[in-house]
Amino acid sequence: MTGPLVECVPNFSEGRDRQKVDAIAESIASAGGVSVLDVTLDPDHNRSVITFAGQPEAAVEAAIRAAARAVEAIDLTRQSGVHPRIGAADVVPFIPARDISLQACAGLATMAGEQIWRRLGVPVYLYEAAARRPERVNLENVRRGGFEGLREAVRTDPSRLPDFGEAELHPTAGAVAVGARKFLIAFNINLRTPDVRIARAIAGQIRTSSGGLPFVKAMGVSLASRNLAQVSMNLTDFERTPVHQVFTEVRDRAASQGVGIAGCELIGLIPEKALERSGEWLPLVEDFHPDRIFENRIR
Repeated sequence: MTGPLVECVPNFSEGRDRQKVDAIAESIASAGGVSVLDVTLDPDHNRSVITFAGQPEAAVEAAIRAAARAVEAIDLTRQSGVHPRIGAADVVPFIPARDISLQACAGLATMAGEQIWRRLGVPVYLYEAAARRPERVNLENVRRGGFEGLREAVRTDPSRLPDFGEAELHPTAGAVAVGARKFLIAFNINLRTPDVRIARAIAGQIRTSSGGLPFVKAMGVSLASRNLAQVSMNLTDFERTPVHQVFTEVRDRAASQGVGIAGCELIGLIPEKALERSGEWLPLVEDFHPDRIFENRIR
């Protein structure tokens, strides 16, 4: 794969039906000019993450096809999970991987968002580098209230109107947030306790919005299928707040509550550079293998 390279990591509100998620992955591959690099499902979050990479224009078409298949397959009125969501295709970020700027990826996000609305009738919110409003740089502001809350708010609150679309969400597929951002690491730490209050307290202490570590988004959730609590995190700038620092903070705060670490999870792929000083946390990552490294998959 030569020339400019874009990574796209769409998140879908389905993590329990492998057939549906595989069908979405097949729709991505059908666009041509892209390669599906990873497919990850989580039944407790009821969420899947598909990582693909390719030429810029091909990545846009693949993202639109993925959204179309998600609209057909996922009904949010019957969906539930511990992860917040506003859409069947919930989040579609474009990430510069090689020889392309973040601003150019924002342009791709805008193109994809407009076509998702025109072709699928699903309202679109632009976020992060593609945001048209300052309050939408932060994805949490876009997703506030989830599908059910946004469905009501968009009808009466002008500030919640989509960037593409009308004052009405799609009845079963909701809306989609489309944006551009830097590499993000989705990193979860499972605690040896079912007490979700401990996970929530730790998440509140370490996340940026509460005055914790910079570039860390975190929430505490219950993994009912495993009888564990989890600190679920997005690390939005791993070069400035590295994974090992986040792991140490969570481990030490859990230890102060008499709780150990049951294991770690990586959702999707991780850049090679993020593995620096990984000797303590990497052995705890479930199902880790060299193909989980982004550069290895590209090679």
